[in-house]
Amino acid sequence: MRDERDRRCSDTEALGRERSVVDTGVAATIDGLLPERLANLRRASGLPVVFGGSIRHSVQGRRLDISRLLGTLGTGLRGLTVPSGRGLGGEVLRHGAARRVNGYADADGITHEYDDIVVREERITSVFAVPVTVHGTVHAVFYGAVRDGAPIGDRAMGAAAVVAERFQQDLELLLPTRRDDRPTLSALDELADIIEHTEDSGLRSRLLRIHRELGGGFSGAGDAREVSVAVRLTSREVDVLRHAAVGASNVEIAAELGLSVQTVKAYLRSAMRKLGVRNRTAAVHAARLSGNL
Repeated sequence: MRDERDRRCSDTEALGRERSVVDTGVAATIDGLLPERLANLRRASGLPVVFGGSIRHSVQGRRLDISRLLGTLGTGLRGLTVPSGRGLGGEVLRHGAARRVNGYADADGITHEYDDIVVREERITSVFAVPVTVHGTVHAVFYGAVRDGAPIGDRAMGAAAVVAERFQQDLELLLPTRRDDRPTLSALDELADIIEHTEDSGLRSRLLRIHRELGGGFSGAGDAREVSVAVRLTSREVDVLRHAAVGASNVEIAAELGLSVQTVKAYLRSAMRKLGVRNRTAAVHAARLSGNL
């Protein structure tokens, strides 16, 4: 019985580590794009304060890590961790729906453990939070706020919904359909690093086969290019690489495809990780070998 309990505990810990790796890889992609998207939110909504962050997994459950701030007065919000169900952002994380609170300091229906930062440091009077849901799961939360006592209107909420939806569409092209469809990009990178430093030729061959079957490609020092035909790039990743193949710069690709430069960079990074390479030239070559170009 004890052995069974120990096995279950071990499985739970392993699952927790797996979720941590998955969330870290997804969050890194989101965090890289957040500054641009929050700037868009600020322009579209006309609100003076916007901030947000990505979702990660902990032993206590999923949590929001606020990492990007625009228009804030202090630093209390930076790095703030919001568990599911706590505060306004935690409610949005739990229920997956946008919320706004006018008259924040006296509002019922939300917890107030962050009032020292929100009310006293930032002097925020009204605030909303909007989820960014990717493949049915909340992966980020945007906030918008005012300090002048005025309520946040429908126009600002509508603008936030549009920005969140566009972010969702981009992320659904960049991220796997389901977490169990294939490992995260960071996990494939780690496996590739292990392969490169493995001297046992038999074990190395087995690891290479596993890496290919999981949808990766690998190029170790001194190895011939090995690209799995199982690697499948999204249509946007292919579009970006097709333009890169003819020498277009990131700015030129962005203008041609109607994307931001940061989004183009994100698609390039995603493609390079899937293909197991470290630069755009190698990515173009690997994409051709794998049949994507």
